[in-house]
Amino acid sequence: MANMAETTSAWNTTGLHVHRKSLLHMSFYWGHKSEILFSGWPGCNSGMYALALILVFALAMVVEWLSYCSIIKPGANKVAAGFFQTAMHTVRAGLSYMVMLAVMSFNGGVFLAAVFGHAIGFLVFGSKAFRKAEKVPDLPPR
Repeated sequence: MANMAETTSAWNTTGLHVHRKSLLHMSFYWGHKSEILFSGWPGCNSGMYALALILVFALAMVVEWLSYCSIIKPGANKVAAGFFQTAMHTVRAGLSYMVMLAVMSFNGGVFLAAVFGHAIGFLVFGSKAFRKAEKVPDLPPR
């Protein structure tokens, strides 16, 4: 396997040319040495990598929950319900983009965590397997 870190070249703020190591990948790879969502996180620590996978899995499940939840009561004020739906849609879109950006780290484990998070989230919140009654979700499908 080739060296995971690439040397990149850039100009710093003082105008000096510097070289730095980066964990940027342009194809899928397997391993815990990565950067997901934030610079330097989780880095090379296996425990932090496991935490990052759990976070991506949970984010994907929350996206599915927001897609299929029914919080607004029938007969609620239409204006208030519209603002609440807009807020829920905004949060769902933001979390979806966070999951997408995590997957764009090209780490195979992160990809699987996102896919399984969406799958388990759909199974629990969207499929008929665990739904007690036919509720209409507050948000339209993605």
